[in-house]
Amino acid sequence: MVVRKDLNMSVGKISAQVSHASLEAYKKASPEVKKAWEMSGMKKIVLKVNSEKDLLEYFMQCKDAGMKPALIRDAGHTQIPAGTITGFGVGPAEEMEIDKILGELKLL
Repeated sequence: MVVRKDLNMSVGKISAQVSHASLEAYKKASPEVKKAWEMSGMKKIVLKVNSEKDLLEYFMQCKDAGMKPALIRDAGHTQIPAGTITGFGVGPAEEMEIDKILGELKLL
């Protein structure tokens, strides 16, 4: 999962957005990929970017590489305006495939 740090979301808000990203990305995976991921321990990593621009660049790189990233927009019920892009999820997929694009990002 990749999340924006510039929104100054609380820890709870970030957790909710990352949960949304994880579930949406999972729903896009094939049954075979899901099963392999489940059998291997369901690894999840949360990374950070500093802006919407950066987030969208990484999102498009994942998409262009044939992955199926899931862009997350907030509903606007609590801390940030409705429609704000907060992050995205990608995978389950081969770790090396994701690292080619996101490997330079720092952990949240």
